[in-house]
Amino acid sequence: MANKILAFVEAKENKFKNSAFEVVSVAKKLAGDLGCEFDVLTISSNNDDEIKKLGAYGAKKVILVDSEELNSKNPNSNSIYSNTAFAKAISEVSKLKGANIVLISATAMGKDLAPRVAIKTDSAISPDCIDVIVNDGKITARRPVYAGKSIIDVKFISDNVVLTLRPNVFKPEKLNGEDVEIEKIDTGSLNINEGDFKINIKEVVVSNEKLDVSEADKIVSGGRGLREASNFHLIEELANVLGAATGASRAVVDAEWRSHSEQVGQTGKTVSPNLYIACGISGAIQHLAGMSSSKCIVAINKDKDAPIFQVADYGIVGDLFEILPALTEEFKKVLSN
Repeated sequence: MANKILAFVEAKENKFKNSAFEVVSVAKKLAGDLGCEFDVLTISSNNDDEIKKLGAYGAKKVILVDSEELNSKNPNSNSIYSNTAFAKAISEVSKLKGANIVLISATAMGKDLAPRVAIKTDSAISPDCIDVIVNDGKITARRPVYAGKSIIDVKFISDNVVLTLRPNVFKPEKLNGEDVEIEKIDTGSLNINEGDFKINIKEVVVSNEKLDVSEADKIVSGGRGLREASNFHLIEELANVLGAATGASRAVVDAEWRSHSEQVGQTGKTVSPNLYIACGISGAIQHLAGMSSSKCIVAINKDKDAPIFQVADYGIVGDLFEILPALTEEFKKVLSN
């Protein structure tokens, strides 16, 4: 069977998320390794200029399913998103284009859609991949298991495969750019009817409008070294001055000091910001796996032998209760100039 790849890319408020560029980069590399073609699919109302941004990462053809047109078929007028309808649209496009390999980012939406797409296309699925390897024309997907304690290689008997890619693990690679062909698909050709809108999302509420650690350019994270939840104000104050997101270690989340949405690590979110400040985090391997690709890592810990210092670009050994307020004040002075 000749291979063909369909890369589904996610948009938010008619702008592509960073994960979209990651998926396109992986699709281009995988297509090269397999010697096949790939198309990119977006279900959005993005304008042509936004869609053409994908060309910088190797996309030659982008298939557009207009989300407003799709939602017009929804009998529930209050709905803003239906995972069942999106999954049907992705599946129908993959069939129309003869794609047997579907790539989706392992975002909240991607995790929601991928199993449904796999069922509708009769595909094998490997979620949360951290690498995709081709040997002798066959795909092997690498993914963590047992809460990140082990890594396994998954091989496939089926020719039909759905892979979700862990965000911030695959680096988007900018190329010279491609001329992008945009093909707008009439939703009438996708066999979608009222029965495909079984699940509907009416509203998405972002808690306190906090920055998402998976999308943030700067992150300040706290660990058990903060001693108790009430001391997390030190992390928040520094983050506010820097315009950074707040993150947390698994131990902090397990202790219910912070929400799981802030957890950085193998069992939380993988991040790759320009600046990552780890405060009172010893650096267990699961945490390092989630942030070690950050461009600049600053570690603050009273234990000079803490594993976090092995990956840090800058390390401060000392009491974070003295260091964090001092850092916050210094950044205020510098950034106000």
